[in-house]
Amino acid sequence: MRAQLLDGSARNVLDTVRRLGFLQMDPIVTVATPQHLVLWSRLGSFDTRELDRLQWEERKLFEYDAFIYPIEDLPLQRARMARRRRLGFNKRKRDLWAREFLNENARLRRYILREIDRNGPLLSRDLKEVSGDAERHAWWGRGPLRLMVDMLAGRGEIAVAGRVATNRVWDLPERVWPETETLSWREAERELERRRRCAQGAWLVRGEWHAHPDVADDPVPDRATLLSPFDRLVHDRARAEALFDFRYRLEMYVPRAKREYGYYVLPLLAGDEIVGRAEPRFDRKTGELELLGAWGDTSRLDEALSELGAWLRSQA
Repeated sequence: MRAQLLDGSARNVLDTVRRLGFLQMDPIVTVATPQHLVLWSRLGSFDTRELDRLQWEERKLFEYDAFIYPIEDLPLQRARMARRRRLGFNKRKRDLWAREFLNENARLRRYILREIDRNGPLLSRDLKEVSGDAERHAWWGRGPLRLMVDMLAGRGEIAVAGRVATNRVWDLPERVWPETETLSWREAERELERRRRCAQGAWLVRGEWHAHPDVADDPVPDRATLLSPFDRLVHDRARAEALFDFRYRLEMYVPRAKREYGYYVLPLLAGDEIVGRAEPRFDRKTGELELLGAWGDTSRLDEALSELGAWLRSQA
């Protein structure tokens, strides 16, 4: 709890992201986007515009691969980008197809880079298909241009320079990011693992739990809050079950009749225990936070929902 700043010690957006290491992004807004909900769980009511300001005005945070990182972590992610350029995105057979795609669509790649170089920053919709057709790919479900943009971003050949609503604005990395030191993937991987353990606070090694020596282990304040399904406290479902005896699955893509709980269910944290779960939904037209279902010990749920609803209405 203390390593994840769920003890009430979080003070501002920037320090919270630095301590957590990153925020995972997702467009789902049943309640709030995951990046905003993760911050609210730690900070309570905060101005979501602060996150945008830190990203797009002060450039103290940057977006890469659907995550938001502190800018000082750019060398670590650049090592990941270099590895992807060299080896692909992972070791699966899919990467063989990815390399073939890049080779077969070399003209499209050159076109995108040229247009962004000459006219950037650009939205994806400012670009045109110039290779083959725009039909959806049978595996990826996207047209060649969308695929190529995502691949170039993953390889660090283009960068997110801003957003227009939910749409990314693309530019060349040298016009978005500062110069940084160069790390090998081996160096970056070691540092990423060190930071991961610091942010986790506790981790399993061959069936034995280890606690980070720099994280205080005194009692956690008795506060109640709801967690995003993407919150790192529960993101590793097996770890959450082993630590808290809390079995959690996100059932968005499970047919309604087969769901155990609901579509977008949030774990309820009280003190240092995950005691229940709830399915709230925020109606942005009426400003009402509905409760579609609740399970487990919900004696602290009204407290958490009241604070959540007040914050959502303040940001609507």
